[in-house]
Amino acid sequence: MQHLLEELSKRFDSEISKISNEFGEFLMITPQNKNGNKILMTIGLSDFKMNVHDKHIGEEFNELYYYLPSYWELEDIQNPNMNWVFIWLEKLKKHVIEKNTWFGNGHTLATGKPLVSLSEKMLQNHFIFAQPIELRTELSPILIQGKTINFLAVIPIFEDEMDYKQGKGTLKLLKKFDQANVTEKLDEFRKTVLRTRWNFFSK
Repeated sequence: MQHLLEELSKRFDSEISKISNEFGEFLMITPQNKNGNKILMTIGLSDFKMNVHDKHIGEEFNELYYYLPSYWELEDIQNPNMNWVFIWLEKLKKHVIEKNTWFGNGHTLATGKPLVSLSEKMLQNHFIFAQPIELRTELSPILIQGKTINFLAVIPIFEDEMDYKQGKGTLKLLKKFDQANVTEKLDEFRKTVLRTRWNFFSK
């Protein structure tokens, strides 16, 4: 983990710190050129070799992250509109390790059965894991001691977006994101990128 921190420090001319709270341990990065936006990342997930399919050899080591807007108050630890990022990041990390499974680009996960919104303000009820979009340069893969560590953004999505992804595929959903200027940065005010049900049948 120390080697990863050193490599990240080379990429970010900013403060990189560890956060330890009742939900777990995390890494926080505040890039100086991102207007106060923050990166909240798992710590230690990349120590676990994920059980990937043969065609995904080279993607066994990941860290997950949320890209948080400047208004996100991580210090407001008891606020359910803020603290769910900690809860879910730790839950996703444990899920991978305890189930001996893996997350890769385009994988999705529901918030539960029945589906529940992430918070009163974040109404999405699924996640999609994606390669960095806005942070594609800063969080490109890092090679450390012969091991490639990848970074996956955790992006909340709505149920209709999940349906579209299942029907049309990851690339077409991400194209919809691009057309709507949606990236991995969390946005409490974001609406679905599928303006009408007809979009499901669009190319």
